[in-house]
This record gives sequence, structure tokens and C-alpha cells, in this order.
Amino acid sequence: HVQLVESVGGLVQAGGSLRLSCAASGRTFSSVDIAWFRRSPGKEREFVAKISRSSWRPFTTYYADSVKGRFTISRDNAKNAVYLQMNSLKPEDTAVYYCNAATGTTPLYDWGQGTQVTVSS
Repeated sequence: HVQLVESVGGLVQAGGSLRLSCAASGRTFSSVDIAWFRRSPGKEREFVAKISRSSWRPFTTYYADSVKGRFTISRDNAKNAVYLQMNSLKPEDTAVYYCNAATGTTPLYDWGQGTQVTVSS
């Protein structure tokens, strides 16, 4: 089992950038795909991006259409970490962001607290 904790998010102006980190514990981290999800006010939680497990080299990444070309997911297995680099942020990116292991776009584990990202217009 892998436990995942998101870094602190933040407040950024539209057009700005922010990088989220997801710190993992557990020996099976490298054997699972890791994804970012988000929940915007009044909406269901949605898939944002995913990166494949270590056995897939090079890593394969997947993105929701709404963030494709603006967000980049990466992982550093030596540090047990996954990152989400968010560029050209829009107010509609405002949400609580969560990381989780995933199969397809389905989360595997219980949700953590998530981290708030607010984009001002």
C-alpha cells in the first residue's frame, strides 16, 4: 500500500505557474501509476493527469483535455515523489488537488486532504 501526501498549493494570478508535489511512502510506490485529480467548487472530482509505473520506460503520461499542453506530470522514484507543473493557469483551474494511485482514471486508495489551488482573474 502507498500513502500519498500533497504539498501546499497556493494562490496565483491567471497566466501564472505553480508546481504541486506528492510525497509517497511505501515500498510499492514505483509499481503503481500515480494520478492527480481535482475537485472544483460545485463539481465532481475529476481526473487531471497520470504517469505510469516505473516498469514502463519511458514513462507514459496522460492528461485531461482541459489541461493538455499546460500541465506536466512527472515522477522521481528515487525521491518517492510525483509532481504536477501547472502553467498558464486559468481561474477554472481553481480546485482542491489530490494525488492517488490509479488504474486507468480510477483512484485506488482513500483520499488524502488534498491541496487548495486558487487562480485569480
